Amino acid sequence: MIPVLAAFAGGLTAQTIEQNARRVLDANCNACHGATAMSGLDLRTREAALKGGSRGPAVVPGNPSASLIYQAVLRQGDLKMPPGKQALSAADAATLKSWIEGGAAFTAPAAAAEPTWWSFKKPRRPAIPGSASANPIDALLKTAAPAADRRTLIRRATFDLHGLPPTPAETAAFVNDPDPKAYEKLVARLLGSPRYGERWGRLWLDVVRYADTGGYETDVLFPNAWRYRDYVIRSFNQDKPYDVFVQEQIAADEIWPDNLELDGSYDLPESKKKNLERRIGTSLYTLAAMPVEYSFFGDQLRAEWQAESVETTAAAFLGLTFNCARCHDHKFDPISQKDFYRLSAFFAGSEEREVPIVSQMRIFEYTRFQTKQVHVDDLRARYNGLKPGDKDGRETLLRQIGEAYVKTPRMYDKATLLVHTAPVPDTHVLQRGDWKNRGEKVLPGTPAALGPSPEIVEPPGNLFITQRRRALAQWLTSREHPLTARVMVNRIWQSHFGRGLAGTPNDFGRQGEAPTNPELLDWLAVEFMDRGWSMKEMHRQILMSSAYQARRRPQRIDAESIRDAVLAVSGTLNPDMYGPPVVTPLSEDEEDGMRDMSMWPITPDETQHDRRSIYMFVKRSFRLPMLDTFDAPDTSQSCARRDTSTVAPQALALMNSEWMSRQSARFAASLAKASDPVGEAWRRALARDPSGDERARAQSFLKESSLQRLCLMLFNMSEFIYVD
Repeated sequence: MIPVLAAFAGGLTAQTIEQNARRVLDANCNACHGATAMSGLDLRTREAALKGGSRGPAVVPGNPSASLIYQAVLRQGDLKMPPGKQALSAADAATLKSWIEGGAAFTAPAAAAEPTWWSFKKPRRPAIPGSASANPIDALLKTAAPAADRRTLIRRATFDLHGLPPTPAETAAFVNDPDPKAYEKLVARLLGSPRYGERWGRLWLDVVRYADTGGYETDVLFPNAWRYRDYVIRSFNQDKPYDVFVQEQIAADEIWPDNLELDGSYDLPESKKKNLERRIGTSLYTLAAMPVEYSFFGDQLRAEWQAESVETTAAAFLGLTFNCARCHDHKFDPISQKDFYRLSAFFAGSEEREVPIVSQMRIFEYTRFQTKQVHVDDLRARYNGLKPGDKDGRETLLRQIGEAYVKTPRMYDKATLLVHTAPVPDTHVLQRGDWKNRGEKVLPGTPAALGPSPEIVEPPGNLFITQRRRALAQWLTSREHPLTARVMVNRIWQSHFGRGLAGTPNDFGRQGEAPTNPELLDWLAVEFMDRGWSMKEMHRQILMSSAYQARRRPQRIDAESIRDAVLAVSGTLNPDMYGPPVVTPLSEDEEDGMRDMSMWPITPDETQHDRRSIYMFVKRSFRLPMLDTFDAPDTSQSCARRDTSTVAPQALALMNSEWMSRQSARFAASLAKASDPVGEAWRRALARDPSGDERARAQSFLKESSLQRLCLMLFNMSEFIYVD
């Protein structure tokens, strides 16, 4: 008998051995092999344990070596349990062996399986050590570092909250403000600016894989995707509570049902406008990268769309990798294949559709003059029979078509939203994820490891208006949910510090990284909910901490912020907000990457080309080289955290590209009338005055070169694209 086993066996009663074994099972096994029944195995009763799961009996009483559960905890063979890197302790393994040798008794009922993994436990507010007046974030971090100077701090905070550099006037005002609350006022100003929504809207669009086209070879246009982008920007600027933000995107049409009927005037009532805005949030589920060939089979298209909806929901709101369970039970987390399809059933009975977002009166106004469009179509038909050699006839018809087209009525506004289908289709477990291989029929439900599923009362049959997404949205935003608040505050922390408290923002499961400070993550999550799920309040809490204001290693700004900073510093940034995406001109080299330039319809108004990057056209099959070079994300899936590479093409893009050369010339032109062009250039680009040595070298450089080249040099300094 091994020493550890002897220590357990000697003098212990059968009842004690059983109690110890049940403790081991409850703590290490039942989260997956209890109500979740991963691989068909339920260890809560003796009968179920003896029956076993897909691999056979888990327990053979009196014979540990023949018991799969014991083989698994010893990690002998291909089955290694518990999943992950951490094996069961020798003492716990010996407890299970002794229990099996004694007959594997189950005289007491199994305890309710409490979550054992950190992220599945409800967050609880920890005690704050130290002085009650200390910032809780600093108290929980238990670290101290020298504070950054004011110039560094305003540049850091402005890029963090606006994605732009501070102006020289803003920098001077903050640096010279004697008010002890100067920094607090700075944070309030930054949070109150519409630039905040553009910056943080961009970060959210990463998470929800936003694009204006569908990707793959056809790369079809999503003509209304921009309405979702604008909805996100407005939501952040309004400080919409995050729980409401989540609910709107998943189920606005079910939680706030409404119509667009007028109330005696041409304008929609404000309440209807508000509910329409909420419903725009459901466009989230119309932005998936999807091959159009799926539409050849309705069942395939539906299966792929529902699966993509599950994966996006799980990544964005739950921070879990549900896609691993599409073809089989999750290998590491308590998510069964059945759980995947039960979650996908929440989306059964819904589909995307382009719908009018105007009143019936506006539609009638369009159709009243639609005969003008019919006339244009007739002229186009005549143009296409014409013989190739009829040059005069073609020119005449082209002129007539153009004149007729400008008189046609403007199409009324539309949006691509989630709508209900009838009848509601059944959802089945798909064997190995194959849409042709249907297994068990399932109803909507959530993983048992995350608590009880929401109750959904549906009438018999399938001709009814589903409320499934509503139930899912309310379950996700319950204060009892262990993940939703944690996941979002971790994203906010990551964006301010470069890394989340949990380093894998889309994977809070066993394959992800555990939080470096779980108490702080819990405090932030509870504080987030207690403050009404206010994202701006969470920013304020973090930015007011000494940890945020401390000196730190420089971090490179993201691709869009680099482009926007160049425009801002050169004085050409167009501050217009909202509207359809802007398509900018391409260089000759960039045009080589486009198979068909008609798929890149350049915006005719040149002033629009200088708008912020969030308004740029996002084509999945062709990313703007400038942004791609600086690690803009792949929009076919949720981006949890951007890469930050350092490669030679980045230097070439900043030094040699046509766009950078043009912006340097515009920067130089804006400095031409300045009394101190060198000092002004440094203040605009770097938020500081040049040192004596820098000024002397710049003056010497200008004797042999141009102000434009000096401006280009500033754009290429590490200090320009890095923030301390």
